[in-house]
Amino acid sequence: MSKEYYKKRIIDLRASLANEKEAKKKDNAYYANLIKGASSPSSKASYRKNKIDRAASHDRNIESYKRQIESAKESLKRCK
Repeated sequence: MSKEYYKKRIIDLRASLANEKEAKKKDNAYYANLIKGASSPSSKASYRKNKIDRAASHDRNIESYKRQIESAKESLKRCK
């Protein structure tokens, strides 16, 4: 593959990483709002569990993007 391909891939991955971080913030705010407005302890606990699960999912995606960026950088170095 060409150098340009890897450079474009790195830029795209960084954009995806930024989008994922933004989505994590929005989800956290959304679930915090639900937790505040919950009327029963069971629904509050359920929202807390969902919030933790969604945050973990976002964290996994963020780590995946970081690994992909590093891989693309290594591939770019090998092209030179």
